[in-house]
Amino acid sequence: MNKFIPVYEPLFDGNEKKYLAECIDNGWIGANGPFVQKVEKEFAQYCGQKYGSCITNGTAALDVTLKSMKDMYRWEDNSEIIVPTFNIISSVLACVYNKLKPIFVDCENKTFNIDTEKIERHLTKNTKAIIMVHMYGLPSEADSIKQIAEQYNLKIIEDAAQAHGLEYKHQKCGSFGDASTFSFFTNKHICSGEGGIVLTSDEEIINKVNYYKNLCFTKEKFIHYDLGQNLRMTNLQAAVIYAQFEKIEKTIKIKQDLGNIYQDLLSDLPVKLPEKETPYAKNNYWVFPIIINDYLKINSKELATKLREKNIETRPLFYPLHKQPIIKKLGYNDNINRPVSENIYNKGLYIPMGLTLTKDDMKYISDCLHQILN
Repeated sequence: MNKFIPVYEPLFDGNEKKYLAECIDNGWIGANGPFVQKVEKEFAQYCGQKYGSCITNGTAALDVTLKSMKDMYRWEDNSEIIVPTFNIISSVLACVYNKLKPIFVDCENKTFNIDTEKIERHLTKNTKAIIMVHMYGLPSEADSIKQIAEQYNLKIIEDAAQAHGLEYKHQKCGSFGDASTFSFFTNKHICSGEGGIVLTSDEEIINKVNYYKNLCFTKEKFIHYDLGQNLRMTNLQAAVIYAQFEKIEKTIKIKQDLGNIYQDLLSDLPVKLPEKETPYAKNNYWVFPIIINDYLKINSKELATKLREKNIETRPLFYPLHKQPIIKKLGYNDNINRPVSENIYNKGLYIPMGLTLTKDDMKYISDCLHQILN
């Protein structure tokens, strides 16, 4: 098979072109347009929050959320924020840019989400919040995290960047945080190339977010009392997001169907496949990670190279944050091993899981994996 199979390819088969044309025809392509307002209102309602604020991307959404909460709650510099070490670096950026200290907690092996049983050992009198990340299509144990937060008077920032439409005990992800953030990056269930949103039911938080994302403008135009950023989303981006949002349930169904096909095709391989479900959630298969069994000598980088030779694109799993060179440079490395996340990175990758993937594509991927691993 000579066809290149990308790790992800989006599907624009809804009203994307129609809504983009509408923006162009009426001339409203910039910020604060009608599609921005629709996304903010309707996506917040969908996730069970009162307010939404569209942002340029998911990383910026985390940044402005922490900035707003630090200001509101008067957290001192170097206040500590609990962060899952198996995670993209965005949460670290948000902490460092706001002079907060990330504290890294290992993940658990089944879902790759933060190990809630290890959180309390990392708490100190300086801990102010937990960043709860939903990983790879399965949610974190929200009840346990909320219980810890209530016991120690901590705030929860819910990073739901990968969790569009995902549910925990039949409640939408994005509804559990004091503030929650999403990404609309190209490979998300709702995508516009880039984009993000902050959700909350706290009016003071959303007002702070709107203030800091808009250059700290006040009623006295062009007079500034604080330093903010320009993080406004364009109406063009929001038009695509809104069209994608309209078909979110269809998208989740496609992804779950693809996930079930992979589960059948790969069940006899010497790898750990994603959990189909947990006691509190069904996998919505944002991606399809596989973890090579320890007794095999091949690692994830070698497997990725062999698959790339067969025109199959893959992605490595997250390199643990506590091992990142920049973390050592910044002085946040505590020299403590987090063995679960380290092993997952060394032995794991994810395979193509785009919305345009065909059964023939998946059969070819399966055949190649069987050939290499068996």
